[in-house]
Amino acid sequence: MLDYHRLLQHEENLDPANWGEMRSLSHQMIDDMMDYLQHIGERLVWQPTPESTKQMLKSPLPTNPEAPGEVYAEFKAHILPYPKGNIHPRFWSWVQGGGTPFAMLAELLAAGMNPNVAIGDHAAMYVEQQVIDWCKAMLQYPASASGILVSGGTLANFTALIVARNAYDARIREKGLRAVPGQLVLYASTEAHVCMQKAAEVIGLGREAVRQVPVDGDFRMDVVHLKQMIAADRAAGMAPFCVVGNAGTVNTGAIDPLADILAVCREEKLWFHVDGAFGALAKLVPEYQDRLAPIEQADSVAFDLHKWICMPYEVGCVLVKDAALHRSAFASQPNYLLSHERGLAAGPDPFGNYGMELSRGFKALKVWMSLKEHGVDKFARLVRQNIAQAFYLAELIEKEPQLELMAPVAMNIVCYRYNPGGLSVEALNALNKEILMLLHERGLAAPSYSLIDGLYVIRMANVNHRSRKEDFEALVRDTVELGTQLHYTNT
Repeated sequence: MLDYHRLLQHEENLDPANWGEMRSLSHQMIDDMMDYLQHIGERLVWQPTPESTKQMLKSPLPTNPEAPGEVYAEFKAHILPYPKGNIHPRFWSWVQGGGTPFAMLAELLAAGMNPNVAIGDHAAMYVEQQVIDWCKAMLQYPASASGILVSGGTLANFTALIVARNAYDARIREKGLRAVPGQLVLYASTEAHVCMQKAAEVIGLGREAVRQVPVDGDFRMDVVHLKQMIAADRAAGMAPFCVVGNAGTVNTGAIDPLADILAVCREEKLWFHVDGAFGALAKLVPEYQDRLAPIEQADSVAFDLHKWICMPYEVGCVLVKDAALHRSAFASQPNYLLSHERGLAAGPDPFGNYGMELSRGFKALKVWMSLKEHGVDKFARLVRQNIAQAFYLAELIEKEPQLELMAPVAMNIVCYRYNPGGLSVEALNALNKEILMLLHERGLAAPSYSLIDGLYVIRMANVNHRSRKEDFEALVRDTVELGTQLHYTNT
């Protein structure tokens, strides 16, 4: 039996034995990271993690303490030198933001406070409420809407589709999908993010429930096909419940005809959801206001703040126009989570009533502090700058005889390839894949890649506040040089 009397004679905690030493070490950490960020452009974009570090990171579970200074030295030697690279000016892979120094410090403050932002009367709850209100304001979304901060666009889309599913039939939450006589189906273009299929799997619909609508020559959803598919599915006894419009597709940045999709949804009485993972925030830019205006009438919208608002990972947001429907999809207050009139258990409606998580970090603080540091107008200018840089890159590509633009530029994504002529599709695909890997391995630049109609493309997705014109000029120059070397070596 546990001898608690004896054990409690020597109680412990996890605070430093020497606060002065920890304070000095913390100052050193901040100085080191500020130097690192200030000079990040002088480093290679990426370099592979060496075998020595991989082996060090396979060491067994520590049982005895190490001095914090020694642990930090290991971090500096084995972890800090080998980042993914997304804070570098020449990183354009996938769609990944670069963070900021002040937001990094906000993360330190949030971790120091260490609140669980799910329930209670404490400041973090009100900060998140204000950040959600600011998100609504950025998108000109109804002030009466609800919202919640989540890990990113995937969970934001999951959350919205759960609300849409339950809104179709209120019995689903209690009885499951057997409450609906037909197979629930939703519609998204063939260019939609894979998280739509993942969401359908997770919420019990199955991957086949995501009806993939063809796209036009600009990779935008074909609304004529959408209407035909809805009619055919209804005739087959299925139960359409939602259409997902893309405010910036993942492959090319195409913006679906959102106004037309909205009209179809209203006519067919379907939930209209916008996946605006990065593109929704282009609504801050005057040139995109009209195309993205239907977001204001969407039933829900998902987007990331760690993309074009440059927050450190991770923070995304989902907004739902009907707050009551949002709450009814998740609310559950067992005896141990009941709200009180006063005391710590009072405060705002628990965020646990609006999402899946009950353990929630203080994501809102970095957003709150950063928006106050820069103001939304500066973020709008940066979004506009990134779009202008993408069009500038496209212009450079079109001027270069050996490069080929592979999709129309709609926003901040540019897809291109090296094409010297006279090569088969297979040879061109292999050549461009090799160019991409050499760009990475030599630390020159970090674009990503995709397949468009079976053709391998080098894909530049720009949400990088550190990028400059010369970085895109270097990307074109390096692509041509590597492509030329590879082509003539192999011929």
